[in-house]
Formats: sequence, structure tokens, C-alpha cells
Amino acid sequence: MRDAHEQAVSSLNGHEEQQTYGPQLLELLQELADIGRDETGGVTRLLYTSSWLSAQQKLMTWMKKAGLEVFFDRAGNLTGRLQGTDPDLAPIVTGSHVDTVTSGGDYDGALGIVAGLLALIELKERYGKPTRTLEVVALCEEEGSRFPTAYWGSGSIAGRVRWEDVGLLPDREGISMLEAARECGFGPDSSYAEPARKLGAYLELHIEQGSVLERSNIPIGIVSAIVAQQRYRIQLHGEANHAGTTPMDHRKDALTCAARMIVAAQSYALETDDGLVATVGSISVTPGTPNVIPGGAEFTLDIRHAEDVELQRHSRELLRQFSVVAEEDEVSFVSVQTLDAAAVPMGRQLMDSLIAVCHSKQLAFRVMASGAGHDAQMFRHVCPTAMIFVPSRGGISHSPDEYTAPEHLILGYSVLASALYELGYGGAGA
Repeated sequence: MRDAHEQAVSSLNGHEEQQTYGPQLLELLQELADIGRDETGGVTRLLYTSSWLSAQQKLMTWMKKAGLEVFFDRAGNLTGRLQGTDPDLAPIVTGSHVDTVTSGGDYDGALGIVAGLLALIELKERYGKPTRTLEVVALCEEEGSRFPTAYWGSGSIAGRVRWEDVGLLPDREGISMLEAARECGFGPDSSYAEPARKLGAYLELHIEQGSVLERSNIPIGIVSAIVAQQRYRIQLHGEANHAGTTPMDHRKDALTCAARMIVAAQSYALETDDGLVATVGSISVTPGTPNVIPGGAEFTLDIRHAEDVELQRHSRELLRQFSVVAEEDEVSFVSVQTLDAAAVPMGRQLMDSLIAVCHSKQLAFRVMASGAGHDAQMFRHVCPTAMIFVPSRGGISHSPDEYTAPEHLILGYSVLASALYELGYGGAGA
């Protein structure tokens, strides 16, 4: 006769949890996505805005209703804790980020939080207290959509980013990150605890945001590493002048210079290295009127590669090319680096656990690198981390058209719940 542990594993490996928790997963994802729904049909929840705060408060309500121990920290990260019986073991944490890009999709970040919450509810209902504490976290920020930084939520918990590093960073309206946080009741002088704390492991379920799984017709991805990433603000200062009276060969047009740089970045990435991607996602111009030559321009540059050394080399070359273009156009050029994230390998033992879960469920899976950055890369500095991917239709993300089929969402949840059972109840070390 099988012992209780084997019976539990068998139960989680079946499809009962899909019937019980699958509809609830879809319902809660929809309810969360409706907070911040904008006129495009997408979701906009920027850090420390009213929609962001409403989403965190909704999640807090769900966590409390589930009987979890719930707490915020000073950064605005929200945690629901299922306390284990062994207080000497650091917690196993799952979750993702609650913030979105402007007009983003329903699942980016949200899936990991909602699935993590339901997994803790299921495990608590079926098996009671775990041996090792399990937590679900709704990280306050990952995207960098409002302020010129990213991974603030996970970075603050991992002790990699502090208020003194980011507090004075302004959004486009000139509101500092610290001001915005205080408006929501957070900040370094709030009554909440410090974010930084000890973790045993971090496990995140996320949509792929690419088309590899869909094209391969594989439902589960197990992430081996997250690619290296750098971001820059490129600032150009030319000379504003009259659009009608200034001859073309006498102009110092910052926008024209920016356009040449953007084309150069695209051409370089296309022609140089199949593993390199370069993106300009935001641009602003001053004074921004039709009859004035732009005297100032600023744009963002996001570049990524799987190899740290190669990314550094490509970054230097692109900035060199930008400098040449600026000199030719007689425009001053400044680059400000806002992110430098090295390639991050996932924890081998956690990956093996996920592979074992997929084998036990007879699920096809693929071990793959992530081209997108994730909170797991920040937590990797302080604990083992792993990620589960589910397919994204057409590889589309950061868009109202972002979509993952319900059956894939539920399969991802099933793998996550089984892995958390093994880590929290099975006595498996991280």
C-alpha cells in the first residue's frame, strides 16, 4: 500500500486539480485584469498608481480570505504566507509582478501571482501545514514602465536595490518614485517592514512572451537561463530654431540625429549577430512643436544577448556608432545606463524537480533560455530559482493581444502546484 506522500503526489499528478482549480484560475485572472483595463482593451497598472494599488488591495483580500498570513513591505511588495512547521527552514516563494506596461496583456506577471495563490490554497486545503513555509508574493514592480528602473520589487527583497538608489528617479511628470510611493502609503519611513529577507528558493510561472513553445507544439517550458540585458537613455542636444528660415545644411536637428541612431541600431542587430536584439521603445522631443527644429531628443535603447561578453562588446560598438552619428550632425550626445543585468542561470536542482514533475504528468516540455528579463534573475543572487513557461499565442506579449490558451494556463498551474508540494511537503531541499 502506498504511503501518504505517494498518494499525494499521485493526486497532484492527476487532473482533479484542473477540474477544481482551473475555472477559478481563469476567473481570478480575469478579475485582476479588469483592474487597470484601459480604452485599448489592454491593462495599465503602473507602479504606485491608483490601479496598481487597487490590484494589490484586491490580492490582499484574496490572500486573507484564503487564511494566509498577509503583509506588505516598505517597497509595496505583498506576501501571503502559509506557515510551515519547521521555522528554521527559509521559505519557498512563488509569485510574480503586479505592475504592467502601458496597455499590456492579461497574463504577464498576473499568471504567476494568481497561480501561486491558488496553489497555496489547494495545498493548504488538501494537506494542511507544510513542513517548509510557502509564500506567494505580488511583487510591486518589474517592468520599469513608469520610472527609469526595473526589478524594484524583487531587487528590494533580494537586497540588491535600495531606496537611496531609486527614490529620486522621476517619472515623465517629474514625480519622484519616493513621492509616488508615499502617496500609496509606502516608502522608507512607512510602518511596514524592510523588504530584504532570507529566501529558500523562488519558483515562478510565467507566459513565455515568445513563440518557441507554440511553434514546437510543446505546452511547458523549463527555463535554463535568462539572457543578459542592458538599457540606456540616449540624450541628444542640438539647436532649436525656426523651421522656415533655417537652411537644411545649417541645422543641428536632435530628432534627425536620433532617427539615424535608431536605424543604425536596427541595422547593426540585423547584420551582426543572430542572438542580439536591440529595441528603441520610447522617444521624446523638445520643444515638440511643428514649426520648430527639435533642439532636444531622448530615446531608450534596450539590448539583449545570451552571452555577457558578447553583449558588452555589442553595447560598446553601438555607442561608438552613436557617437560618430552625433559628431556628424553636430549634436551633443550623452548615454546614461539604467540597467545592466548579466545572464542568469537557473538552479539545476530546481530545474530537475520540474523536469521530474513533467515526466510524472507525461507532459511534453522543453528546456529553454528566456529572452525576456524576469524577477527570478534578481532572486538568483540570494537563493536558487526556477521558471515555468507556458505558450504565448503568436509570441505576442506587452500588448492587449497577449493570449495563452486556458488549457495551457491550467497545465502550468498544475506543474507549479506539484513542484510546490514537493518543496514544501516532501522534505525536498532547495
